[in-house]
Amino acid sequence: MAALQPPLCDFGWKARDFKLKGTDDKHHSMSEIQGEKGLLVMFICNHCPFVRAIADKLAVDCKELQNLGLGVVAINANDAVEYPDDSFEKMKVFAREHNFTFPYLIDESQDVAKAYAAVCTPDFFGFNSRLELQYRGRFDESGMQQLPQSKHELLEAMREVAQNGVFKGEQHSSIGCSIKWKS
Repeated sequence: MAALQPPLCDFGWKARDFKLKGTDDKHHSMSEIQGEKGLLVMFICNHCPFVRAIADKLAVDCKELQNLGLGVVAINANDAVEYPDDSFEKMKVFAREHNFTFPYLIDESQDVAKAYAAVCTPDFFGFNSRLELQYRGRFDESGMQQLPQSKHELLEAMREVAQNGVFKGEQHSSIGCSIKWKS
């Protein structure tokens, strides 16, 4: 398994709209999810060891971000035919197991992942209230390890975005498994 690293933040890049089916069997659009302070779009999946290592911490941090007025959404764009652990039914189980308080959506066409130029799972896109990209970096330094004391980089960055509309701190590329594109 080769780990990929997406590029760092292209400040000001505008969020792309979407409408996708969620694990609650409802369709969700970006405009419905966006909070008054901004939006966090995450590309994740069920089977990636990088995602699995942070899933519980991610759920806790995202709940705090929602309480700050940020909308939060996770999107799975992986090819579920070739990677059955990323099926829609298993997404429902994964969201339940990790107590997601945000929509977990399936991007079967992979069009949304392509529109965002998503590279890996996890890949994080943090937008301000004007839907301008302010953060594209890692969750924390743990990678596939479970380091409970690691700095919550994503949480701290998005707190600053919620408060000031911008993030001026240091950003490190996320690292994870490649998105499993359909052939």
